[in-house]
Amino acid sequence: MELPIIDLDLFLSSSRDSQAVQDECKKAADSLIAYGALLLRDSRVSESDNAVFLDLLEDYFAQPQSDLQKDERPSLSYQVGVTLENTEKPKCAIDEPCLRIIERLEPEERPLDISQHSPDPKCRFFWKMSEKPPYETQFPGLNAPNVVPAAKHIKGRWTPVMENWGKSMKQAVEGLADMVCIGLGLPSTTFRDAGRYGPHLLAPTASDLRKYGQKDTILAGFHTDLNFLTIHGRSRFPGLNIWARNTGKRIPVTIPKGDYLLVQAGKQLEHITGGLVKAGFHEVVVNDRTLEVINKRKAEEPDRPLIRISSTFFWHLSSDYDLTPISPLTERAQALRASQIQLGQYIMDEPVYEPMKVGQQVQSELKHIALMA
Repeated sequence: MELPIIDLDLFLSSSRDSQAVQDECKKAADSLIAYGALLLRDSRVSESDNAVFLDLLEDYFAQPQSDLQKDERPSLSYQVGVTLENTEKPKCAIDEPCLRIIERLEPEERPLDISQHSPDPKCRFFWKMSEKPPYETQFPGLNAPNVVPAAKHIKGRWTPVMENWGKSMKQAVEGLADMVCIGLGLPSTTFRDAGRYGPHLLAPTASDLRKYGQKDTILAGFHTDLNFLTIHGRSRFPGLNIWARNTGKRIPVTIPKGDYLLVQAGKQLEHITGGLVKAGFHEVVVNDRTLEVINKRKAEEPDRPLIRISSTFFWHLSSDYDLTPISPLTERAQALRASQIQLGQYIMDEPVYEPMKVGQQVQSELKHIALMA
């Protein structure tokens, strides 16, 4: 099963009134409704920029843990700086609705068992790519200033590389957000405006494959993302699986080489659409394809750190934004669910999307994954 490819270049270069653009926008919205994910083509994205970014993060996470610890900010719920391995817990390991979803999957489509899985053996770095709001936010801890690593061989490269790659990811995902609005019948800047002051995060994740490179090791347990849209560049190591919303089928993800990015729906998008778009479940594991690339990397780059870096960006709605389902989309979600039930298709539990501030939603999710007390 392959994910749909959405052409952002067409959207950026053509009249928004053209039928081709309207069709592509509808395809983008329909892809998120059906799969919770899609592939995005954006010719402004540079494979070489991604490679420079991956090299920097490999060098950073190859440092001794004592050096990495200097960049931790647990008092800020790890929302800037580094999160070390065995800190973040997959919500689905203990979340009853999530466990019921796993139980409903066919045995061959289920994720690796996380019932005995404690914190993920992955590290992460959060680098803010946000615009300071012109008002005093109610959630200062979610909008804290960045942390720049102190190591001499890292510090000089850090900010230019992070800002360059983060800008590429941010402009791509915001362009897609406009497309999805049009495809859903909303004003084109509805989501962009709601996320103008969001605490967007360039969020590379690191897994040490010398320590955790055995087959069927869970690097990131089955979960959804708490933000609005997540966008990824290519990782050097495969292992990401996602689940299609309406089929319950596991899809091993391959991002084509070149100017392609993977986009996944998060919980904020699910909330604002009243469940019309569902946050996509996914996991990262060591599988046979991962092992093949590990062996190839050892042979071709024996002096480089053997660390899997995910080239990830979390796009958020503004922390002080009122997160309330949009009525016409809620009605569409209810109609879609009714039709799926009639057809006997795969159905997930239907949560209640209570009105709240985005910052409240984020804080609640952070508590579930052990990043906030």
